[in-house]
Amino acid sequence: MKEVAIVGSGIAAISAIKAIREYDKGCKIKLFGEEETYPYNRIKLSKGLLNEIKADQILLEKKEWYDENNVELNLGTKVVSISPKEKEIILDNSTRVSYSELVLANGARNAAPPIEGIDKNGVFTLRNLEDSRKIKNYTEKSNKILIIGGGVLGLEMAWVLSQAGKDVMIAEICPYLMPQQLDEKSCDILEKKVSEHNIQILAATSIKEIVGQAKVEGFITGEEKEVECDMIIYSTGIRPNLDLLEGTNIKTDFGVVVNNRMQSNYSNIYAVGDVSELDNQGFGLWPIAIEQGKIAGYNIAGQDATYEHLTPTVMLRAFGISLFSMGDNDNQKATDIIYQEKEDRYIKILIKDKVIIGAIVIGDMSKSAILRKAINQSLELDELNFDNVSVEELIEIIKNR
Repeated sequence: MKEVAIVGSGIAAISAIKAIREYDKGCKIKLFGEEETYPYNRIKLSKGLLNEIKADQILLEKKEWYDENNVELNLGTKVVSISPKEKEIILDNSTRVSYSELVLANGARNAAPPIEGIDKNGVFTLRNLEDSRKIKNYTEKSNKILIIGGGVLGLEMAWVLSQAGKDVMIAEICPYLMPQQLDEKSCDILEKKVSEHNIQILAATSIKEIVGQAKVEGFITGEEKEVECDMIIYSTGIRPNLDLLEGTNIKTDFGVVVNNRMQSNYSNIYAVGDVSELDNQGFGLWPIAIEQGKIAGYNIAGQDATYEHLTPTVMLRAFGISLFSMGDNDNQKATDIIYQEKEDRYIKILIKDKVIIGAIVIGDMSKSAILRKAINQSLELDELNFDNVSVEELIEIIKNR
């Protein structure tokens, strides 16, 4: 009988279990989660940052689901190393657990930026439930807060904090917010909305040092400007959790290197979600973690499944606007670009060789689902002359395909 060990308790791990159980009801599945709580929805942490979040309210599955699916839960249990030759994982209490197949779904950690004083009291990052509780408690005695990082997570936290009456600043080292997802025009719209909520944007700004004696009292920018604040939260990318692979010859680069079956260089060791690297890319996105978990699970259950790249999608609902970005939004890679602008509404569709490769939508989310479908399907539009087609006409054409 197969003995499947799953390291990690996020959405990729749960997706792998579901896929296995579609085809194999009898194999043993043991899940090892470092946190004490049942697997929960991490993407809800930023949206409910200042609420009293209870794990039971954001569970990925009800507690009885694990018994119903014959899953042995090992919560509050850290896996510290792997012995691929012996097909064993080693726990922090020195217990050795054997496996026939192993799924690494142990995620990533938030990357701390190389700033002097980043470890001071009053500096936080948001990755898990305990982080959210610490942030909530410290926020109660803080008034002026710096967010380092102008991506989606940083913006969501800035929105929640500003709604609570806090004086918020966002520092982004790039010239504009959400630099990987937006263009200059869409960023102008976003920054206008952010500023309307009394949030100060420090674009093209690096943080050189965090100052203070016993706790955070301010920061110094790369231009030597000193600014007061009493709390800092950083969100500046992730680093896969690779520590437990030390001493093995499991191939890693940025993450655990896998093929399109989500297998590492050991055919019985899979890596999915934030810890994985496929075709020299790491993703850190929820839908991709779900799909990769499913592919690994199907292959463990004896199905021949391969992962096909999902186009990265980002959505933001804050500051009184809705924003959608998907695919490749680099103008240099497009052969045709179609725009629509009207006040706070903006749509940009990028086409390469008659195929839609990317889109940005602000304000009209009814079009986002249609564009998502077209991009995911690599819909070919051979008969169109893009010089003479409007966004509305293109949307109608896609709808009828």
